[in-house]
Amino acid sequence: MSEAANRRPLKSRSSGWARALAAALARSRITPNQISVASVVFAALGAGTLTFSAAAPRALLTAALCIQLRLVCNLLDGMVAVEGGKASSVGALYNELPDRLADTLLLVAAGYAAQLPWLGWCVALLAVATAYIRAFGAALGLAQDFRGPMAKQQRMAVLTGACVLGAVEGYLWHSQYALRAALWLIAAGTLLTCLTRTRAIAQALTARSRT
Repeated sequence: MSEAANRRPLKSRSSGWARALAAALARSRITPNQISVASVVFAALGAGTLTFSAAAPRALLTAALCIQLRLVCNLLDGMVAVEGGKASSVGALYNELPDRLADTLLLVAAGYAAQLPWLGWCVALLAVATAYIRAFGAALGLAQDFRGPMAKQQRMAVLTGACVLGAVEGYLWHSQYALRAALWLIAAGTLLTCLTRTRAIAQALTARSRT
């Protein structure tokens, strides 16, 4: 399986700022694995602000910023590793495990912030399931399937938007409907993502058995 087939397709990878920043990091002593770990640090900071200061609009805006910084790290670690030529033997491990930890931290924290902790845990479990299904397909010899409708990028986009809207909502009305609605949307979309990826694997295996 080619390396390109196993990378998440991202338009931002070709943007000028991403290429410039990745090139600068590639020239430094910073490793892709360290960037992957930094993504968890940003996720933990965002989760902390969601969990312990959910009522404060400033905390929600801080969480939104941390989510985006987490995604920037997720973008740059692969670029520094592949385009920058700094891949390591344990790169695949650092590419996957920090992502699962970051997802769990942010989604569970969002559940507590929305006063629906069970829903946060449920969404986090579904997010891990999407990654498991993708990896399972790869283990069967298929290309890694990053399809949505609620893959990582979409989940984090919805959560970021909910934090920003929640900050406005909290400032004006002291309510938390934005976070709650976002969690329900992510739950439904992530469940659908699990189903679509599973169906795609089944179709690919059936087609392969006929050749």
